[in-house]
Amino acid sequence: MSWSVGAGLEGKGVVVTGAAGGIGREVALAFAKAGARVAAIDVKEEPVNSVVAEMEGGPHFARAFDLRAIAEHEALLKDVQDRFGRFDVLAHVAGVLIRRAHVDEVTEEDWDFQHDINLKATFFLNRAAGRAFRAQGRGGRIINFTSQGWWTGGFGGSVVYAATKGGIVSLTRGLARTYAKDKITVNAVSPGAVDTAMLRSGLTEEQLAAQIAPIPMGYMAPPSDLAGTVVFLASDHASYITGATINVSGGWLMY
Repeated sequence: MSWSVGAGLEGKGVVVTGAAGGIGREVALAFAKAGARVAAIDVKEEPVNSVVAEMEGGPHFARAFDLRAIAEHEALLKDVQDRFGRFDVLAHVAGVLIRRAHVDEVTEEDWDFQHDINLKATFFLNRAAGRAFRAQGRGGRIINFTSQGWWTGGFGGSVVYAATKGGIVSLTRGLARTYAKDKITVNAVSPGAVDTAMLRSGLTEEQLAAQIAPIPMGYMAPPSDLAGTVVFLASDHASYITGATINVSGGWLMY
């Protein structure tokens, strides 16, 4: 084993969902820098093409894809395998948040949209990855994204979002047990306050300051601060870690 954060990732096939977003972009760039071949997936075509244009090494490719197309998940991953000759890592960063001022304002459409993308798509994409890894017979790595909301329950109109993120922790643990014998690890990353458009959406400056105030380190993380944890979980160094939720929050959440 070589002692670098991306040990063992050279030449491997990696899928990053939400790759045009704040955290997803940094994760995709980090995998490329570690020597992996990256399939950058996002619902937004032009931004994800721009991310691939920034990547080191390669070959890499971008794909505009709506994760709600459950029936197409296996074909998406098969395309990755065909292009790279292998598929080794799923870094599932994509997610959506509809923030409401109060739970009384949450609509059924809000519930369905967030659950379809954050939770339903996570399960079926994880399962498609597990099937692909099993067929290859080399094991694999799945890294999901949850949120501190899975622990706090969310606040006001983010309760539905928090519920989806709690579900991600549960299914990560269940799938970790399911796939362990196949040398497939399944873990989750739980960000705290990360300076992204999603976190800032719907918040006044005063509300944003109130979110930062309880953080012992005293600031919101830049999205790049999350990338190292994801790359580590995909690397050879994390081969005996599965079913874990790694909290990356500047000390905001301790458990």
